[in-house]
Amino acid sequence: MTANGEDGSLHLDSVVKDSRPLKTSLVDGKPGKEHYVAQQKTLTNGTDATVYKPLPPLLPRLSKSSRSSSLEETVRNRRLRNSQESLSDRADTGSSTDSLKEEMMVSALGAVVSATATISNQDSSVRPLSAASTRQSAFRNRGSSLSEVGRRPRSQQSDLTEHGMRISKLCLSPVRASVPLPALEKSFVSATIKAAKRIDRDCLDYAVLAREKLGERLHRNLSDSRLLENMGSDNASVNSLRSTYSVLSPIRPQDVRNRSFLEGSLMGSGALLGAEELDRYFPDRKLSIYIVTWNMQGEKGLPVNLDDLLLPTDSDTAQDFYIIGVQEGCPDRREWETRLQETLGPYYVMLYGSSHGVLYLTVFVRRDLIWFCSEVEHATVTTRIISQIKTKGAVGVTFTFFGTSFLFITSHFTSGDAKVYERILDYNKIIEALALPKSLPDTNPYRSTPSDVTTRFDQVFWFGDFNFRLSKERSDVDAMMKRTEGGDMSVLLEHDQLSIELKDGSIFKGFQEASIHFFPTYKFDIGCDIYDTTSKQRTPSYTDRILFRNRQADDIQVVKYTSCSSIKTSDHRPVIGVFHVKLRPGRDNIPLGAGQFDRALYLEGIRRRITRELKRREAMKNQSNSSICSIS
Repeated sequence: MTANGEDGSLHLDSVVKDSRPLKTSLVDGKPGKEHYVAQQKTLTNGTDATVYKPLPPLLPRLSKSSRSSSLEETVRNRRLRNSQESLSDRADTGSSTDSLKEEMMVSALGAVVSATATISNQDSSVRPLSAASTRQSAFRNRGSSLSEVGRRPRSQQSDLTEHGMRISKLCLSPVRASVPLPALEKSFVSATIKAAKRIDRDCLDYAVLAREKLGERLHRNLSDSRLLENMGSDNASVNSLRSTYSVLSPIRPQDVRNRSFLEGSLMGSGALLGAEELDRYFPDRKLSIYIVTWNMQGEKGLPVNLDDLLLPTDSDTAQDFYIIGVQEGCPDRREWETRLQETLGPYYVMLYGSSHGVLYLTVFVRRDLIWFCSEVEHATVTTRIISQIKTKGAVGVTFTFFGTSFLFITSHFTSGDAKVYERILDYNKIIEALALPKSLPDTNPYRSTPSDVTTRFDQVFWFGDFNFRLSKERSDVDAMMKRTEGGDMSVLLEHDQLSIELKDGSIFKGFQEASIHFFPTYKFDIGCDIYDTTSKQRTPSYTDRILFRNRQADDIQVVKYTSCSSIKTSDHRPVIGVFHVKLRPGRDNIPLGAGQFDRALYLEGIRRRITRELKRREAMKNQSNSSICSIS
């Protein structure tokens, strides 16, 4: 007989382990008299201790309502567990039939429990060992999970089938990886989650406005971390964000009432050209300018592609302004401007275009910067004795951007190897006769002189065909070009007429020029890289130049100064200069340009881009269809 526990009760395990059946007679679920007498004799005589083993103390007696509620709760928990397992079962092995069978089994066990409770009421000290009691003990242990049963010693594990319990499916514990899993790829979001991650415009507004404080401006831009923090790393989410979220800041009614953009101050808040707006668009206060000067030689045929001229591949980003000045331009100026618009595309608009005979000066600006430009003014000067012949002279264009005034001049000086004095006269006439500015205020009138137009502006760029030559024979220049190494052109520049005059101060006073590391841009045979092979044997020279002047030191920084060797439709090579210019905030008391640009030219350039792209795709399609494939 098993020993009692510390609390005086007998262990139930010893009862379950007994495999010898007891002779019981149940009538309507109650033990008979014979069985009861036999048990008493056994306890009195003590002859056979293994025939009867006392049961542990009874559970606390429950009321009828408590027993019924406990049974209903057990059934409800079992039904919920089956439903959850069915939802998580991918193979769909669970069924409603299993739930019904288990409910029937629980109902049967409930009836047995009721019968056992009746027997206990008749005799609270002794309870017979029967199949019902065995099932009851198993039913009490039903709440423990299979993992807990598996952790018990094998001697304590009871066969569940002996207790009449059927399990519909196995509940496996989660499997843990023995080694760390590999890292996910960058684009890990599935197609379904990509669609779910898209930001709805209405829901987004509610969430953002709820966090917005009173008087705080709502900056809605693509780099807002509040929008990207919960998004997966996939292109679909980013594209959806761009399509539903605006970069424009909302305008409050109070701002509409108070801001006029007519009169502002240098340090005042709310000015369109003030420091606040300047810092928003140019945090470093540097404007990038791309300048091109090219003598086209009056050719009717333009280059097939101007991408190398305006958008070279060695530049990482495009610039804010594109200033193109040409001398001896093509007869159709409108065609030339349309080609420029077609090349620059929809990001840029033509702010202004001016001409003086065959001198063309065109200004393109980024489309979102036109609101900060003042009205554009231009003036022309001819240097010919007969003013009707407009082949030599200058064209000037000026405007104010924020608080910085700009002047761009393109000119064509007198030609001839020995006519240095005439070219100096051309320069002096231009700076005295160029009547600019007209209605725009001078940003610094105390440093201006009436005899020099270049002193009336903050930043001045002068470029063109100045026609200064190398004072050497052709054979000597050819020999010196062969000796140049690593772009060092100092040997050639020692004989450059313009460099000599700049040092003497007789021309371009106050101007600077970047270091030259390219070969002379004049004079080539058309369509090739060979210098003049005609009977005149003209000496190669640096006739095409870009010079600059500023009021404050180091306001202009040179980024690039080179020539474009791929454009060969003229005897001149275009010269390109890229500059970073310092900007300053301004006042709102200047006449604004009101965002005006040449809309007709813009639409024509975009239409040509589309037509060109469609033709290119059609040509590629025809080429792929006509290609012959052979299998060896």
